[in-house]
Amino acid sequence: MSQADAPILLIEDTPALARLYQEYLAKTQRRVAHVETGAEALAALDALRPPLVLLDLKLPDMDGMSVLQAVKSKAPNTAIVVITANGSVNVAVEAMKAGADDFLVKPFTAERLVVTVSNALDRSDLKRKVDVYEQQIVRNRYHGFLGSSLAMQAVYRIIESAAASKATVFITGESGTGKEVAAEAIHTQSPRAKRPFVPLNCGAIPRDLMESEIFGHVKGAFTGAMADRDGAARQAESGTLFLDEICELDINLQTKLLRFLQTGSFVAVGGSKTERVDIRVVCATNRDPLKEVEAGRFREDLYYRLHVIPLHLPPLRERGEDALEIASSLLADYAREEKKRFVGFDPDLEPLLLSYEWPGNVRQVQNVIRNIVVLHDGVVVTADMLPEPLKGLLGASSGTSLPNTSWRQPVRPEIIRPLAEIEREMIERAINACGGSIPKAAELLAVAPSTIYRKKQAWEAEEAGQQLAS
Repeated sequence: MSQADAPILLIEDTPALARLYQEYLAKTQRRVAHVETGAEALAALDALRPPLVLLDLKLPDMDGMSVLQAVKSKAPNTAIVVITANGSVNVAVEAMKAGADDFLVKPFTAERLVVTVSNALDRSDLKRKVDVYEQQIVRNRYHGFLGSSLAMQAVYRIIESAAASKATVFITGESGTGKEVAAEAIHTQSPRAKRPFVPLNCGAIPRDLMESEIFGHVKGAFTGAMADRDGAARQAESGTLFLDEICELDINLQTKLLRFLQTGSFVAVGGSKTERVDIRVVCATNRDPLKEVEAGRFREDLYYRLHVIPLHLPPLRERGEDALEIASSLLADYAREEKKRFVGFDPDLEPLLLSYEWPGNVRQVQNVIRNIVVLHDGVVVTADMLPEPLKGLLGASSGTSLPNTSWRQPVRPEIIRPLAEIEREMIERAINACGGSIPKAAELLAVAPSTIYRKKQAWEAEEAGQQLAS
């Protein structure tokens, strides 16, 4: 059932009022499903997937706020209009802070109900369209990738286009750019998603064992072969075989791999039986494969057999502001894991994070942020928390050495700012980064939305008092 066809869900424990509201809503041409309890509401939510919930906060079996939170958790795109009694406006405001889209105070007219419902549905429909646009046009997360740069948008589109095919994908890119993440994304997006994804690093396995790792072996094929063993090709049946660092493959084994790709069949090491499998092959390398072909280290015919759909992952230095975006997201994730207080970076550090070339790419960013979070704590990441080589670069750029300890070189008092000021700056930055959504900002900051609402009220009250005083 599409959301355009799904009914509005009315949660009201007074049958007479429920009938009245249904009559009011008849002119909207939308069906209305009525339940009287919170338990019935949660069951109907799964079955009906309504675009809008009309929620009376006074229910016989559950607190209306609990139902509200459950709806937001189970169906975040469902609009919610709460209904409360006259004199309970403060409760309605709390509901708005908890995620409700609007509220109605009893008694209300048919016109007020229809207008409120129509507006809530329009906003919900617009939000869904914006979400679809952001997912299809500007995505900052995609199957394990982080980054909204144009270079990464192109990568996401190639993965989506290539995933449905059985054609071999050849992924290139420097170490740390996420080649295995890309291979898993291709598998996850493909019709083979429920079948095995089997990765095999061709550079991490001794050459004399590599053939057995790919094609398996029979008992007694070589010293130590105590039983028959399936190789990666058999393990990946109906799924995806990912051959990482493919250019490390021995030239003799490349011939057997080419034959396997052409026929879909192989013979296990020491065996005589020809086996067939249906798999999709994705491979990757951090080298330039054409240079490997020119040097005679990689078979030209194998290269063209594998290089059907090329996918190049750009280094982080060519991805615009993705480095800061990735670092900020990882900081929030790691701080939550390690139970630390970090919410962002000192603004003075952001130019360094963006200008540094990150030779280890995303893997290096992960290591740097993990190092900071494990070894330090604070509201913001400051210069003295940076590990090498970033700390050395920052010191060199300023012409001074960064202090290793505060007692050797005290911090200048004029650069110290009140903690409350830094906290407000980070909260407002998070809200802006989330398009004004306080619940989303609260999730990234790992605090309750009500905490941000209280702080904003306090700031506004303080500013109003200063204006009156002036």
